[in-house]
Amino acid sequence: MKPLKSTAVLLFSVACGLAVGNVYYAQPLLDAMAEAFAMSPATIGIVITLTQIGYGIGLVLLVPLGDLLNRRKLIVNQTLLSAVALLMIALAPNSVWLLLGMTLTGLLAVVTQVLVAYAATLAIPAQRGRVVGVVTSGIVVGILLARTVAGGMADLAGWRAIYFLSAGLTLLMALLLFRILPKHEAPQPTTRYLALIASVFSLFREEPVLRQRAILALLTFASAMVLWTPMVLPLAAPPLSLSHSEIGLFGLAGAAGALAAARAGHLADRGLGQWVSGLSLLLMLASWLPIALTQSSLWALLLGVITLDLGLQAVHVTSQSMIYSVRPEAQSRLTAGYMLFYSIGSALGSIGSTAMYAWAGWIGVCLLGAGINAVALAYWWLTLKRGAPVRCATQTG
Repeated sequence: MKPLKSTAVLLFSVACGLAVGNVYYAQPLLDAMAEAFAMSPATIGIVITLTQIGYGIGLVLLVPLGDLLNRRKLIVNQTLLSAVALLMIALAPNSVWLLLGMTLTGLLAVVTQVLVAYAATLAIPAQRGRVVGVVTSGIVVGILLARTVAGGMADLAGWRAIYFLSAGLTLLMALLLFRILPKHEAPQPTTRYLALIASVFSLFREEPVLRQRAILALLTFASAMVLWTPMVLPLAAPPLSLSHSEIGLFGLAGAAGALAAARAGHLADRGLGQWVSGLSLLLMLASWLPIALTQSSLWALLLGVITLDLGLQAVHVTSQSMIYSVRPEAQSRLTAGYMLFYSIGSALGSIGSTAMYAWAGWIGVCLLGAGINAVALAYWWLTLKRGAPVRCATQTG
């Protein structure tokens, strides 16, 4: 088995970044959407929540197909359908069509996870953590650019413009993937679809690493959504009154997370995944102190965003590298199970944070996020004390 070429890794990374960006365009646009469709600040979080619910459904029903069907066809078809869902949002005449489009966008955005699992399958074991790190870096860049570009385009041409643009770019990516992805794959196992879906849940029973890392994903991504979902509300309101472009620029602070992602994967390849996770969780918890000072110092918010995203992505890449090493033949299903908890956490964090903001303001949001991170750190420590595997079996496969 040959190492995966750098050009192929780059394609996977860019495709993942574009696909995941579709899920995050709405975050700096929530106030504009609320105004356009007469939705209250307390309920506008449902836009993000439904996107994450759609993502969770896609993880269960679509991602496992990567272990059953031709991945090239699966990836290209999902990408084409994503373009249709984006046009549905861009042309939405009312909130019903908006929410339906958001749900479908989340459902189809799971092509990102099919791509990550496919890249991990094509990589040799010794480079798997690094490849996953680089591809995940593309995801992080996609997320941060989504927030920045969406904010800028909303100021220039309205909130719908970003969805028109993304639909066009998504169609272009479908063409590139069709031309470049390997046309011939190893024969996939002949398994019934329902049995394939059921096996996702049996993997939780059989693999302790998957259980532990999935719970960490739920908690860490819930805390991240507690920050990102309501952040536009205090920044857009007086006395700060920032524009969408200025709010979107805070997404660029997540670049530190992208830079850390590949390095975290390399450390996981060396068997240091658990310790990277612990330090990263501690960093996430500490980040809430400067974030709490947002309304008096935007520099404090910038510092908090950098440290939170840095810790988040390091935990995420490390977790993926660890779970992919246990069952190379079931990487799409491992991805589905792990990312299902990510999606649940993201949905809970989104709806909980906007409700908390309406009830207790920004300080309440920060206390909620810090509390979730404290639980995540305590859980990691308990699993470590119980003898959870510290080394990542990169030789497997």
